[in-house]
Amino acid sequence: MNFRTKASPEAGISTIGSAIPRPIADHGIIGDLATLALVAKDGAIDFMCWPNFDSPTIFAGLLDPERGGAFELAPDIPDARVVQQYLPDTNVLLTRWMGDHVSAELIDFMVVKEGRGDIPTTVARRLRVTRGEASFIMRCAPRFDYARETVTAHVTANQAVWQPVNAHGIRLTSNIPLAGDTDGARATARLAAGETADFLLAGIDEEPIELPDIHEFEKATIEYWQDWAAQSSYQGRWREMVTRSALTLKLMTSRRHGSVIAAGTFGLPETPGGARNWDYRATWIRDASFTVYALMRLGYQQEAQAFNTWIGKRATKCQGSGKLDIMYTVDGRRVPDEVALEHFAGYGGARPVRIGNDAVEQIQLDIYGELMDAVYLSNKYGHAISHDGWNGVRDVINYVCDHWEEPDAGIWEMRREPQHFLHSRLMCWVAVDRAIRLANKRSLAAPFSRWIDVRNLIYEDIWANFWDEQTGHFVQTRGGKSLDASLLLMPLVRFVSATDPRWLSTLEAIGMALVDDGLVYRYRSDDGLHGQEGAFSACSFWYAECLARAGDIAKARRVFEAVLTYANHLGLYAEEFDTRASLSGNFPQAFTHMALISAAYYLDRELDGKKAQEWRP
Repeated sequence: MNFRTKASPEAGISTIGSAIPRPIADHGIIGDLATLALVAKDGAIDFMCWPNFDSPTIFAGLLDPERGGAFELAPDIPDARVVQQYLPDTNVLLTRWMGDHVSAELIDFMVVKEGRGDIPTTVARRLRVTRGEASFIMRCAPRFDYARETVTAHVTANQAVWQPVNAHGIRLTSNIPLAGDTDGARATARLAAGETADFLLAGIDEEPIELPDIHEFEKATIEYWQDWAAQSSYQGRWREMVTRSALTLKLMTSRRHGSVIAAGTFGLPETPGGARNWDYRATWIRDASFTVYALMRLGYQQEAQAFNTWIGKRATKCQGSGKLDIMYTVDGRRVPDEVALEHFAGYGGARPVRIGNDAVEQIQLDIYGELMDAVYLSNKYGHAISHDGWNGVRDVINYVCDHWEEPDAGIWEMRREPQHFLHSRLMCWVAVDRAIRLANKRSLAAPFSRWIDVRNLIYEDIWANFWDEQTGHFVQTRGGKSLDASLLLMPLVRFVSATDPRWLSTLEAIGMALVDDGLVYRYRSDDGLHGQEGAFSACSFWYAECLARAGDIAKARRVFEAVLTYANHLGLYAEEFDTRASLSGNFPQAFTHMALISAAYYLDRELDGKKAQEWRP
């Protein structure tokens, strides 16, 4: 190929050092089941942790465009229309620039090959001109250890190597000559139709990858994702969104460990300029259990078995106490204490930017219910629990029996004095109930008399202390008056009939107090934190499912399909919505995508006039 150098490579490209971050919604994600990267519509990778989900960032321009670092690649096509999509049923991302006389496309993926757990993390990028001729510019400017270490690239011909002191080194390989500059490494050339510029980013501990392998890697990665997506049993309405949600959840699972992260990022604010900026790159027992449940509903059993193995190891380390942390690192260690990255400007100025999470110190009793629901369903529809696994379950349930009456921080991790939350009581009931059912189903040894007594006590406690006669609805806390969107789980876990008059009055009250244009806020009460939060994405799908279960199918569908339109252009969701239904908070968030799957599954069957399969007992 004859690559022609370009006289003015800067035109039309957003550059590293810009003070304006790219909108959260303007991103897709790619990943390899070890880490993931955010790819913006302008061709920039501006968020990536290396080499694992919870490792320090090498690119964090999303959190600080000037200091964070980015990997930019785009053609210079004036006034181009930019379209971004995934290749069908894959996590391979395609970005197109279409101009009047020239067009180009960028393929982005991270290498995944079936049956090859030893493939190192490798980011593959291929820019191809499809019509006319176009110049392009590439800049790769990693900033290691959360941009606390800047390393000068060692550039030789078609390779650039960065070897930091306190982080994993990386190597960039290309079929285009590379040059070093103050930002890192760069390349520019002019391509004719059919010509490509290929880039592979991998660790320096690995052998250099020959560029012809990018073709093999692309084919194998597409096949891997399409084969995985084809295993889904879902054939109903909104299949494209359900499949995208499943693929997103899969991207957030660890192939090596079996754990599931809650979200792909840290530090993205719940409200513009706010201080509610948390690190979600950990495995919350609650979120992971819900994720496993959603994947099982679609017919995926392997992920459930892998997670059960992972959580079984955590239970074993409890040394018989049955007490679990609410979250763990991807490999099962304790989550680090919260630290503020003071040198980061923050997304849109939202500070502090935090890594680690002090919520690990909290007691959240609801986690045992979500966990046991997933364990029960995994046993019901998959493999039988092992003897050691059952011993771990017994320890956990005995812990719940000893502590269910205590106050805690609740599902929303409120940073104030512990309280008696209805949701925590509810999920303690679920934990004991599912353990009893599992023991009966598998004829396992258990202290049935005690467990049944405790299950009944929790049931009576909820009806006696969390139903408020004056307001005519269930309440968030014992003795309180406030509502909480987590109450929407009451019929979903089969504690109360979806058509019970008391539940229907609660559902109506939630609709009046917490719902705005189909967006559902978690609560309106004080949570001990400064500032306000947005509407919680997952709760909107819970609300739609509750409406459907209550028999209001028409309203349920309106709410559900309205929230579908609030996704970004690729069908992805962040943690929350702002007042304009724009994405806010960490991205993508597993909680939202699993709630979408659950609501779609139930609503689709109801619209077909079929009785929804009873996945929960």
